[in-house]
Amino acid sequence: MRRKLGSLAVHLVLGAYTALAIFPILLVLYNSVKSRKAIFGAPLALPGPESFSLIGYEKVFADSAVPIYYFNSISVTVTTIFITLLIGAMAAWALTEYKFRWNTLLALYLSIGIMVPIRLGSVAIVQLVSDLNLINTLTALILVYVAQNLPLAIFILSEFIQQIPKDLREAARCDGLSEIHIFFYIILPLLRPAMATVAVFVMIPVWNDLWFPLLLAPAGGKQTITLGVQQFLGQYITDWNAVLAALSTAIIPVLVLYVIFSRQLIRGLTSGAVK
Repeated sequence: MRRKLGSLAVHLVLGAYTALAIFPILLVLYNSVKSRKAIFGAPLALPGPESFSLIGYEKVFADSAVPIYYFNSISVTVTTIFITLLIGAMAAWALTEYKFRWNTLLALYLSIGIMVPIRLGSVAIVQLVSDLNLINTLTALILVYVAQNLPLAIFILSEFIQQIPKDLREAARCDGLSEIHIFFYIILPLLRPAMATVAVFVMIPVWNDLWFPLLLAPAGGKQTITLGVQQFLGQYITDWNAVLAALSTAIIPVLVLYVIFSRQLIRGLTSGAVK
């Protein structure tokens, strides 16, 4: 009886938490298909025959630049995830497997990178990107995002690598496998849950970021969707129909990536260093 009550309580808490997390998303979604008058008159009401309107979506997709903004965001996010996971896994493998003189200090330096916000160095970053002639390029955004997320990626992956039995690696060396083959054919497949966890941690901040796109790629057709939506926000007038429609469609790529990583993410969150 107590077990049933405990299980029921857990399910109720999870249900309440899920409802609180999903409600803002649903609010944006169903307000995106309502007229402007209905959005302000009854924001919590579901769209009806009188309030239903697709004018926001019509305005968004009538703008030929919006698909480019989506493509920019997807390109930056996917490339950042790939580079961060690859370099992060290789660096984590080197720090945990090979002991050298400055190993501990390097690990401490990476930990500081987690605690200190990269935005504190925005002025220096803009100057560096300008000197490299990378202003208004997606390359600048990718490099900054990779640098921002690498410390956390290395920290998480290092903890998971330490749990891999040492005998497994030694057996591979005895069989004549090189260090590169050991990493790519043994270590990397075992890191999939941890890499999925890191991918989600990287994906959300990069996709939603406004600060660095505003500084490094504010024009020239290099804007991300988060920055591109700002064109519908004016000083005196805001086109809320278009804003809500753009935000609603921007949720789709994030959901697709989350579904791709979700299975491994659950395994990663329930084991190892983030247990």
